[in-house]
Amino acid sequence: MGYEVSGVIGFLVLLLNIWAIIKIAGSSASTVSKVIWIAIVLILPVLGVIIWYFMGPKS
Repeated sequence: MGYEVSGVIGFLVLLLNIWAIIKIAGSSASTVSKVIWIAIVLILPVLGVIIWYFMGPKS
């Protein structure tokens, strides 16, 4: 049962990361800022999305 739960959670994290990257790319922030935020989301998948949600560039 542990493998199924881990797989579902991993898939949800992947979907959140993709959603965050799409939102970051579509924001009005500078290119450098976008690259930095995308790197943060990719390096810290769960924590990066949470930090971006509260502190990142808005559309």
